[in-house]
Amino acid sequence: MGLRINQNIAAQNAYRNLSVTDSQMSKSLEKLSSGFRINRAADDAAGLSISEGLRAQVGGLKVAVRNTQDGVSVAQTAEGSLNEVTSILQRMRDLSVQASNAGANDDDAKAAAGKEMDQLNAELDRIGSTTAFGKSKLLDGSFGKTYTMASSTVQSSATNATTKATPPLPSNASTGATWDFTLTEVNGDTTPSTTGGAITVTVPKPGASDSPADFAKSVNDALHTALRDNGYQGTEVTFSATTDKYGGTTYQFGGSGEFNIADGSAAVLTGANTAGAPAGLNMTLAVATATTGGNTGKFQVGANANENINIAIGAVNSGTLGTKMIDLVNDPDTAITTLDTALKTVSDQRATLGAVQNRFEHTINNLNVAVENLSASESRIRDTDMAQEMVSYTRSQILTQAGTSMLSQANQSAQNVLSLLR
Repeated sequence: MGLRINQNIAAQNAYRNLSVTDSQMSKSLEKLSSGFRINRAADDAAGLSISEGLRAQVGGLKVAVRNTQDGVSVAQTAEGSLNEVTSILQRMRDLSVQASNAGANDDDAKAAAGKEMDQLNAELDRIGSTTAFGKSKLLDGSFGKTYTMASSTVQSSATNATTKATPPLPSNASTGATWDFTLTEVNGDTTPSTTGGAITVTVPKPGASDSPADFAKSVNDALHTALRDNGYQGTEVTFSATTDKYGGTTYQFGGSGEFNIADGSAAVLTGANTAGAPAGLNMTLAVATATTGGNTGKFQVGANANENINIAIGAVNSGTLGTKMIDLVNDPDTAITTLDTALKTVSDQRATLGAVQNRFEHTINNLNVAVENLSASESRIRDTDMAQEMVSYTRSQILTQAGTSMLSQANQSAQNVLSLLR
């Protein structure tokens, strides 16, 4: 091997190895100081892509937890007001039982009880119209309903202020023991059933002793079952019945999204089962139109689109509960029956809200578990294993020191040529 000075191969080799080692040590220092194994796409392109997806999901789940906690708060607010509604209805029932004691009460005494009944009805209406979460009304019938179908009203045979009559019920739209209609659109889906067509809803024909509230409950139970059987939550479309103080009743469909109802004829509801009531309880069979001020009642409880839970809260007031037309002077016995139905209606609504609240709490627990597990997955991909990286850093540090020393030795070896020139 000759001695050459133009190309110091040993020094070049030492320099190349020192450069590689220095680069490795710089990367180790970056990972140790930042705590991340992946600081740029070049560190691990595939790992970066996966971890960014996991980060997005974890962030979304954390927000979903807060959303779901808001859902618990909404359910608690509504249920708290309904608790007072129950107390009012219990007091109303006490007054009705007192007024029914005809042997001890004259009309003046019954009228005095009726004055308190009027005030209690006014408070029911106030609670129904003012209970809110933020700016969203909870008990006026708009929560969970932003689309409505044209309402249909039937008047009882007596419509003056002095004589109150039993509110009319819609009769069956077809012959037989049931009233059948179809949902041809739900939440904008024109093929809502699991088979790709319309959803058939079957409602028992209302009985002679049923009230409008009883009938509305039957329709909502049938809607809930039919929607659940076809993959929906069951609250996308609802039905309501509101009675005025003279015995007239207004029926209406509502939904959290665009919907359409058909029964193969010109009207969904026809006629009434009360003597003297006019026929033709007609409801327009067109796609429901959007209303203003409503709240869809949808809570985003997941990190991805369309992962939500619906809450639909029916209107709670003297009209929907049927207490507005109570007459303690002329018919206190009917008042007791009406209030029993109203109490059951409110209890069912409270039970539904309690069930939803429990569901929200389970959802929160599940979301928190998912956040924990996905965070661990993201950490395994992206975070630095400090012990392992310290081993690499120590190795690079030693090699850097050795490389620096060897580069110095390699540069010094060329000095041997000077001894030949002396």
